[in-house]
Amino acid sequence: MNNLHYRPLAVAVSLCVGLMSSVSVMAQETPRVATDLDRVEVTGSRIKRAEVEGHLPIQTLTRTEIERTGLTSIGEVLQQLTGSGSALNAKFNSSGNFGFPPDGSGVGAGSAQVDLRHLGAKRVLVLVDGIRWVNESSASGVGSATDLNTIPLAIVERIEVLEDGASSLYGSDAIAGVVNIITRRNFDGAQVTMNYGEYSKGDGTQKGIDLAWGTQGDRYSLFLGASYTKQDPVYARTREQSRFPVPGTGLTFGSGGIPQGRFRFIDPNTGAVQDLVPNNGASTPNYDGSAGCSRSDDYHCFTTADRFNFAEYNLLLTPSERKGVFGQFRFDITDNLQWYVKALSNRRESTNQAGPEPLFFGPDGATGNPLADNITISALNPFNPFGFDLVSSDNMQFIGRRPVEGGARVFEQEVNTSYFATGLVGDFEAADRSWFWDVNGMYSKNKAEQTNYGSYNIFNIATALGDPAVCASTPGCVPLNIFGGVGSITPEMLQWIQPVVRDRSQNELSLFTANLSSELFTLPAGPVAFATGYEYRKYEGSYQPDPLTVIGHYNGVPSLPTSGSYDVNEAYLELSIPIFAKSALGEKLDLSLAGRYSDYSTFGGEFTPKYGLRWQVTDDFVLRTSYAEGFRAPSIGELYGSAARADLQIFDPCSIGLGGDAPRGNAANCAALGVPTGFQSANSQISVTTGGNIELDPEHSRSFSAGFVWSPWFANNTEWSERFDVEVTFYRHTIEGAIQAINAQTQLDLCVDSLDPLYCNGITRANTGAISSFNNRLTNLGSIKTDGWDVDLFYTLPQTDIGQFKLGWQNTFVGRYEALGAAGQRQPQEPGVEVADSSIPEWTSNASVSWALDNWNASWTVRHISELTEQCGDASAFPICSDQVAGTNKLAATTFHDMQVGYKVDWMKGLQLSLGLNNVFDKDPPICLSCSLNGYDASTYDIPRGRFWYARADLRF
Repeated sequence: MNNLHYRPLAVAVSLCVGLMSSVSVMAQETPRVATDLDRVEVTGSRIKRAEVEGHLPIQTLTRTEIERTGLTSIGEVLQQLTGSGSALNAKFNSSGNFGFPPDGSGVGAGSAQVDLRHLGAKRVLVLVDGIRWVNESSASGVGSATDLNTIPLAIVERIEVLEDGASSLYGSDAIAGVVNIITRRNFDGAQVTMNYGEYSKGDGTQKGIDLAWGTQGDRYSLFLGASYTKQDPVYARTREQSRFPVPGTGLTFGSGGIPQGRFRFIDPNTGAVQDLVPNNGASTPNYDGSAGCSRSDDYHCFTTADRFNFAEYNLLLTPSERKGVFGQFRFDITDNLQWYVKALSNRRESTNQAGPEPLFFGPDGATGNPLADNITISALNPFNPFGFDLVSSDNMQFIGRRPVEGGARVFEQEVNTSYFATGLVGDFEAADRSWFWDVNGMYSKNKAEQTNYGSYNIFNIATALGDPAVCASTPGCVPLNIFGGVGSITPEMLQWIQPVVRDRSQNELSLFTANLSSELFTLPAGPVAFATGYEYRKYEGSYQPDPLTVIGHYNGVPSLPTSGSYDVNEAYLELSIPIFAKSALGEKLDLSLAGRYSDYSTFGGEFTPKYGLRWQVTDDFVLRTSYAEGFRAPSIGELYGSAARADLQIFDPCSIGLGGDAPRGNAANCAALGVPTGFQSANSQISVTTGGNIELDPEHSRSFSAGFVWSPWFANNTEWSERFDVEVTFYRHTIEGAIQAINAQTQLDLCVDSLDPLYCNGITRANTGAISSFNNRLTNLGSIKTDGWDVDLFYTLPQTDIGQFKLGWQNTFVGRYEALGAAGQRQPQEPGVEVADSSIPEWTSNASVSWALDNWNASWTVRHISELTEQCGDASAFPICSDQVAGTNKLAATTFHDMQVGYKVDWMKGLQLSLGLNNVFDKDPPICLSCSLNGYDASTYDIPRGRFWYARADLRF
């Protein structure tokens, strides 16, 4: 065995010994009797044990705590944990130019995910009742993360979150942690829950109803649940912070694809470069000779004032409608054998919206579609006012026309999830000990369809702009007028060029598991317990874009079909070995050992071990530590995902900034790359080609944690304290060979700085200097390393005449986050930095106080995110950039306040009425200049002007 396995364990033992002296006095002065508990299985261990506080830190969210948030999505609840990172949610308007992420998973439009330790949602394993849940289906790729919107919140009893590596117990994907959603089971009677809420500006209405019914007998239990939730949209144009592409910069970062049409070409008659916009009837043309452009006719030279504000069409909060039904039945065949069956059906209908789709032509358009990049607009086109051919390979540089006549791009998703599971759970007595076993079978499928309205057929557009004789001989073709300004594209023209695009995808998971747990033999300190088991899984996934996309005629983000499957056989063993008990060194010391062997059909076998120590020094003080190795197998999308495109907000170092500032890149290097002096890119969005890689290896990880749980005797069951708990955990994760693409902005910057082919290969430029292609493929990167501390305190005061108060304070401090490329290139993510619509705050904190008196209850919650810094990019020329000299912007520390008050009416089995207000003081998120949409980081903060009130009624009978 590698010595690395022992080093973290040695550190943990040293920590335990170092703390021993400080607590041994307590052990002698305050003897207490430990409470015996029924044996339970907790997340992070397969062994049924008596101790609630095991070797690993587990955070449990009860149903009461979930309801206190006022949220209706499991994903949104989990994203408020202090250890959570950036993940998709309803605040991500994630379609349109977001394109396709390089992992082949699609944009995940309408989904809600969970990211732990900022390691990515695909590195978090989601379980339901201890069994894996199927990956999401976004209709635009083969997902590698779980969409928590496929699980109705109404069926949840509690959520257990393990923020530690657990591949030895659960297999692949459990690198950053495990989320185990426990469903409602033992329920007698009926329950109706209704809720309604909206933002203070009167939008974003949210309403829903949940139904629950259950019954129990001597040998059976039955639970049935149904849920309906509807979320209305919030439009970006209704919030000042989100009305423009980049706050505080006006139209500077607006699109060069404009409704009037922008035409940049070399006039073959004069050799002059023209950059023209129709006047649309304006009596005084706008002349500008700065780029050699001058006109005295019906056109003026393009200026910033002509740019298109696409932000007005975006959504701050995407609408969705979710309907789900769930049921589980359990029957005790004998006193020692139980059969269960569970089933779920869930349907999500959601919508994303983007600005009207632009038409970009010419080498500076850089769409990645040869039909657009190499187009020829015939001089014979009846609407061509220039009298000569516009040829991409000759005189045309850039044409941008946004057909607002065709409306906004609307992406409608329909996602259907089906789930069926059955199994047997039993126990028996043999060899003077109890044996616990279970066998389980499960099949689940996510199937999605996305319908896109408002996009265009670039093949038909090319035909309509070309030789009129060819158009006339093509059935349905109507010559297209992109030159006449707004309104020049008629309904007949739209009928020829504007299709309805439909994409489909699905993910399937078939699973069988068998587990056995008992005791092997007894040592002086107690019995040696074990758990062992076998698991078989088969993954199948496919993505089928619209036939128009497959043949390359779709004007939007191109992609090709993806499909694949693989299976895995696994076996694991877990041991709990008591070292001593009731000794001078403390109450109990246990060693935990676990190992899992996984055999994948795609790449072979992997063994992952885990070691842990749990030292109960006294009845009220526990030290614990663990070290684990893990891995994550490449997903179907990562392996087989075909070439696709994402339009990313990237600043070209060789271009004059859109704000007018000089190029940041070395002038000589830019010249060597073929960029002429005075070059200014037409758009801040650059098309980046992405795709899977069949040669990918699994990611490998190492996780270490150490900490303590302390419930001091002097603060429990006293006059001033009913209970006081402190939990402190240090964590460290290291991932080698992380599967991801190098940050595109980093790759471009390194190319310009070094001219190294390692970074420049795959980036090509047109003769104008504009980037014409950008290939950014998946690879096994060098490493990701992160560490930090969790510090949690909980305090329950005694019941008094004014009620009972409970306080909780949870904190996560990130000490390090370092991501390196395969060649050692530093990626921009680090603590205290905002980049690529995500952040890693150095400190996140949640504090809450709850109060209860008779039938009344209330709570107040404070959510804090520490200060962040971002690169201003081209926005550094504007005062909105807080440090224009350094080119960085500060996102100030932000605190949100939530409150809820409730009253229980003694009617039937109880009517609970609750009224809540989230973001009580209407705190705006800090302005983000580098974020892709809406001027803020949607994965970290509440929406601007985000005060949200809600009411809930919960009747049990």
